[in-house]
Amino acid sequence: MATTVTAKGQVTIPKAVRDLLGIAPGSKVDFHRAADGSVVLTRADKKQPASRFQRLRGHAGKGLDTDAIMAMTRGET
Repeated sequence: MATTVTAKGQVTIPKAVRDLLGIAPGSKVDFHRAADGSVVLTRADKKQPASRFQRLRGHAGKGLDTDAIMAMTRGET
């Protein structure tokens, strides 16, 4: 993915990279040089981006409690 450097030295981090690293507005990033001479971009706060499962957690709604599910399973409703 290529991007253009502005006159002020700014670049836009492609959305796919932001999503991969969990970078949002206000996030801190760090650049460091690897042994092979390449430059690596990482999150400065060292937080891991939420996995696809963590992002879905808690989105199922209230639903039934265990007792209600067991009653339905037993045909008690």
